[in-house]
Amino acid sequence: MLFYVSIFAFVALLLLLLYRYRTYLPVSERLRAIISLHPSRNYAPLSTFADQAAAGVTSSTFDIEADNIFQGDARVGLDEQGTREVMEIMRRENVNFDQARLIRHHRHLAANGIDPSGMPLDAKAVTRL
Repeated sequence: MLFYVSIFAFVALLLLLLYRYRTYLPVSERLRAIISLHPSRNYAPLSTFADQAAAGVTSSTFDIEADNIFQGDARVGLDEQGTREVMEIMRRENVNFDQARLIRHHRHLAANGIDPSGMPLDAKAVTRL
């Protein structure tokens, strides 16, 4: 019995180490995309403002080209998670960039107990004195 427990523990440890160091494993990109645990396998990180602008993460009301690229902004780019969420909303719901930002904003507000107008949904909240 102890033999089987030790074999199971060794295999579990091996799997955990493989998962932890999966980025360092020498496998092809195609195989890495197949076994990837990332929900959107076709997503490529957009690391600079220029990459994000080329991918369509810009509009007349949120112009990262004029505000960041042409002014020589030294920052890396927009938040990767937020950019990924907005692009996923654009793809899934077939909306433009500004509408996708608004949808993401409303979801963020709802997750924090705030309605789209900005008022708290908590019955105990004091909204006027």
